Amino acid sequence: MAAEAPSGLRILLHQNVKERGSVPFSSHADRDRVIEVFRKLLLKGDLPENFALQAVQEAIKPQKQTVLVQDENQSLENALRTLLQELVSSAVQSGERMMQYGQTIDEGESIHGQIPRFLDIVLHLCDRGHVEGGMIFQLLEDLTEMSTIKDCKEIFGYIESKQDILGKQELFGRGKLVMLRTCNQLLRRLSKANDVVFCGRILMFLAHFFPLSERSAVNIKGVFNTSNETKYEKDAPDGITVDFNFYKTFWSLQEHFSNPTSTTLAPSKWQKFAFNLMVVLDTFEAQPLSDDDGNVNTLEQEEEDAVFNIKYLTSSKLMGLELKDPSFRRHILVQCLILFDFLKTPGKNDKDGPSESMKEEIKSCEERVKKLLEVIPPKGKEFLQSIEHILEREKNWVWWKRDGCPAFEKQPTERKIGHDGAKKRKPRWRLGNKELSQLWKWAEQNPNALTDPQRVRMPSITEYWKPLGEDMDVSAGIEAEYHHKNNRVYCWKGLRFSARQDLEGFSRFTDHGIEGVVPPELLPPEVRSKFHTKPGDKTKRAKKEEAKGAAAQPEDSQVASAAVETDGVGSGAELEDGVAPMDSDATAGEVQKQSPDMDSGHEAGQSEAEGEAEGDAKTDVKMEVEAAVHDETSPKEDGNPTSRDTRSTRKEN
Repeated sequence: MAAEAPSGLRILLHQNVKERGSVPFSSHADRDRVIEVFRKLLLKGDLPENFALQAVQEAIKPQKQTVLVQDENQSLENALRTLLQELVSSAVQSGERMMQYGQTIDEGESIHGQIPRFLDIVLHLCDRGHVEGGMIFQLLEDLTEMSTIKDCKEIFGYIESKQDILGKQELFGRGKLVMLRTCNQLLRRLSKANDVVFCGRILMFLAHFFPLSERSAVNIKGVFNTSNETKYEKDAPDGITVDFNFYKTFWSLQEHFSNPTSTTLAPSKWQKFAFNLMVVLDTFEAQPLSDDDGNVNTLEQEEEDAVFNIKYLTSSKLMGLELKDPSFRRHILVQCLILFDFLKTPGKNDKDGPSESMKEEIKSCEERVKKLLEVIPPKGKEFLQSIEHILEREKNWVWWKRDGCPAFEKQPTERKIGHDGAKKRKPRWRLGNKELSQLWKWAEQNPNALTDPQRVRMPSITEYWKPLGEDMDVSAGIEAEYHHKNNRVYCWKGLRFSARQDLEGFSRFTDHGIEGVVPPELLPPEVRSKFHTKPGDKTKRAKKEEAKGAAAQPEDSQVASAAVETDGVGSGAELEDGVAPMDSDATAGEVQKQSPDMDSGHEAGQSEAEGEAEGDAKTDVKMEVEAAVHDETSPKEDGNPTSRDTRSTRKEN
């Protein structure tokens, strides 16, 4: 093979062509030959990828078949720039539009001018790496410099259509500075009052073309454009119809809007600004606009008829008309909101922010400005909502710049490749996924993991019911809708804990609900008395109820015994004299023997239910004894005196 080419930029060409000797490319004749080759290409209707590479190879004749050194690339760029100048000159002489000169119809029946066709060929060569990537950007810069503003709009339309290709990383790195310089030169040439839409297109293109964190597009230091001065009349002219003092006060606000930092640093300037602003706001409030004023200057027009003003005339003769213009008032009031938003934004240091008195003045002025914007027709409320939304979003950018403009883009993570060049397989987990496998490997031995204190443990009753106890405290002021008793899962778990650890508290759920389950030590005194009572009080209450029941039962038994006696007498059933007393005494003895046993059993601490049962049995026995005694001692119908004497003697004994 031949010797290596000189050091420099190398660009791959077609490899199936035999090597040629070194051909000098410095004379005007060679340059004209290259221009002629490319001029013929403009007349072809085929796609650039079918002939562009062969044309470069034929025109340059590189020293080596696979490389194009830097000198050859520079010579090719000079020849192409010369060809572009000739095409522009021919378009001007013919009087045709720049991008429409020499139109031809290709195979797809599309109409292309010679200059767009020429740019497509060069863009294809740059995209494929056949020539240096920054060549297309240099040609676009030359073209905009040689064109009028009217032609630049069409040229910029071509740039916007090729934005995806120009934004590729291979081309962007080579020509981003050239493209930035081209756009900035266009912006300087354009009128900010007449070419507002075109300026906006350029700015939108730069915002899409450059990354969000591009340092050239970020005003990191926060420097204001103080060169944008608003000039107004200092002396009152003859025949003025408005108050000239108000005129000067009104337009002096622009000095503070253009440089807000100076207003906050000097207290005297802030006082002057606040006073002037109050005068303007008072005037706006004293002269409100009607709906008719809003309909005269409506913005709902066709795009070609709409007029966008970013700077108003400052003649004192126009002051009266401008005050009746809704858009003019909105323009000034929105400037006030932007200034207030800037002053309220905290700085990196506490000293950078406004003072407390200044904050209060800003708040009061901001409220007045918003009220004025809301009443300005047409659609004042909708306009104010849009401005507030924009200012709210602007805060995100302010904080981003304050943090040093960190990059938003994150580089994709590269997949690790093994030593043998093969991609690593995804790990296979024993239990299906990573979390379950880690849980299984919590400890060396699984039984030890169950006793590990780091695991989730079952809380105690006091610990679990503590949040609900705090909710029940009236002094805590917790609203009912936020109480834990509304959480069904929490209550269900708590009942399970209480059933296992606090059976007494669990039994209170039937009478008092979930709040009765809470341990008494967690409740304040006034709430505790509602759900929990002392054991002594409960015992006394139970005894009183038992006494009432026992007093009522003998009365019923006496009535029943009287009925039994009447039945016995009517039937003629009589008991013998010797037998009846013995039976009555034996029965009385049995009752006396049973009653001490029952009293001792009651004192031994039996349950309340057993006490009630014994009380009922004791009452029944007494009823039987009294009925029997009553039968024996009652006088009989036969009038036997012996029986009466015997009964009286027994009573005395």
